[in-house]
Amino acid sequence: MDAFDAIATKLETRQFDKKEVSRDVKRKVLEAARLTGSSNNTQHWRFILLEDAKSINCLAEDATTGPWVKGANFAVLILANPQVNGYMIDVGRALQDMQLTAWNLGIGSGIFTGFNQDKLRQDFAIPQNLVPAAALGFGYPAVKKSGKKKKRNPLNQIAYSEKFGQALAL
Repeated sequence: MDAFDAIATKLETRQFDKKEVSRDVKRKVLEAARLTGSSNNTQHWRFILLEDAKSINCLAEDATTGPWVKGANFAVLILANPQVNGYMIDVGRALQDMQLTAWNLGIGSGIFTGFNQDKLRQDFAIPQNLVPAAALGFGYPAVKKSGKKKKRNPLNQIAYSEKFGQALAL
């Protein structure tokens, strides 16, 4: 699938099938993150791959907004250096590249950012100079979502030409 089709059809997945995701797919998802651009090419982010059910359950218990991750086949915890200007933009770019790579391979994913920070740091040995910025759960979707229409505002309501409020002429 081309990049635009992946963007147009990818929806958040929070219910996963029990089917195992291959190591090759997991590697490609992490490679997509590694290849993502970062502020001044600092490459400050770090990624923790969670494959073991015990680790994924621990992540779910440490989550305040993502307990659904316990059903994922694997998860990735994204850590970032808050001293880098734009670090959250870098996190967003990396997580979207991971999600689109996974979606292209038939794997669904969902994001969450709410954690019990102290517990998460302790459970996953996160150094103090990095912040847990986001987590993603991955797996084959339990329900087919591809091709569903997204609920998005029309382009002419969110994009303008030359000045805010000036109608877009496309």
